[in-house]
Amino acid sequence: MTGDSMARLREEIVACRQCPRLVTFRERIAREKKREFRSETYWGRGVPGFGDPEARLVVVGLAPAPHGGNRTGRIFTGDRSAAFLVRALHQAGFANQPTSRNRGDGLHYTDVWITAAVRCAPPDNRPSPAERDRCQPYLRREFSLLGNVRAYLALGGFAWDVVRTTTAELYGRPRSKVPFGHGACAPLGEGLPLLWGSYHPSPLNTNTGKLSPPMLGDLLERIRSSWGPSPASPGRSPA
Repeated sequence: MTGDSMARLREEIVACRQCPRLVTFRERIAREKKREFRSETYWGRGVPGFGDPEARLVVVGLAPAPHGGNRTGRIFTGDRSAAFLVRALHQAGFANQPTSRNRGDGLHYTDVWITAAVRCAPPDNRPSPAERDRCQPYLRREFSLLGNVRAYLALGGFAWDVVRTTTAELYGRPRSKVPFGHGACAPLGEGLPLLWGSYHPSPLNTNTGKLSPPMLGDLLERIRSSWGPSPASPGRSPA
């Protein structure tokens, strides 16, 4: 999109009302609130990406949590999934602190951008196919504006599938057929970034040991060690 920018994309995501079911849910949660946060003003809108615009690593989650990103207005902030992910990013040297509690907490990322496949909190954490598809152009634009990417990390199978579709459109290549799994790696084309997969850091996975801190930490180190020459610009074939 001619003249596109992260600022413009952010404004559009925050103002978006394309999905009536998601708008109704996010705003109801913002009104009713969780008892623990009853004194806070909830964000209750679309949640844009956050991080280093020069990032080589882009982490993609499913959607904002009702009382996490939907409350705080920043992706992976203020809930247990965020606590697990940001601690791992800090230990790997991508974050300046091990916590992500609110938009004014001083968190800064280096070399990583955090975003989501869907920008509004969905009921039962399950966006519909139509909601997913309406939100996907935002992710494609976001990827195109991040010009230094060498790796995408999809948190969970939903994000994996969305990133496969988005990168196929962005780079003009066939959609990867590599199945999702923790540690899965899908080449997207010669000279292009790699797509990596991780189990989502949800309490369901972290409380049961399906995803542990060493597992995510080791994967982040594998991703960093895989970085080679800079990838081709989005939308163009590599030389």
